[in-house]
Amino acid sequence: MVIDALVREYTNGRQNFDRGGRIAAQGKLNRPLLDELLSDPYYRRKPPKSAGREQYGVEFVARLKQTGLPLPDLITTATVLTAATVARAAAPFAPGELIVSGGGAHNSQILSHIAGFLPGVALATSADYGIDVDAKEAIAFAVLAYKTWRHKPSNLPSATGARHPVILGKLTL
Repeated sequence: MVIDALVREYTNGRQNFDRGGRIAAQGKLNRPLLDELLSDPYYRRKPPKSAGREQYGVEFVARLKQTGLPLPDLITTATVLTAATVARAAAPFAPGELIVSGGGAHNSQILSHIAGFLPGVALATSADYGIDVDAKEAIAFAVLAYKTWRHKPSNLPSATGARHPVILGKLTL
């Protein structure tokens, strides 16, 4: 989400994401900024956890832009941040292989940085196992719909901060 917002600004809205990581490949990593961002206690929290636009939305991107760094350098730094945080979160659970899906699976810069942060861990995509990398959201909504249909709670209070498990969604026939 951070990379996409920076790319939209850099391209004046002509691109919504860094196709293949091309912009990140041209920028320079700002190590002091990366270190500062990685010091956020959120990244040290144990899972399950959840983050969204309230944490990494407009205010976060504005804070990055206030550094005065060129947008390609911010895109590069945000790309390495993404890879570092994914690797940090996955390391305890990915002893031999990490399966990547979603938009980041199309970004060679993210994948190469994850590989660098996780030496000895093989990277694969969900497509290698017959699941389209772009189907993550559709599959998640199908699982949520199934749980709702079966009258089962599908939220995770320990990750979202909800007070108790609840059935999400509403059936209208």
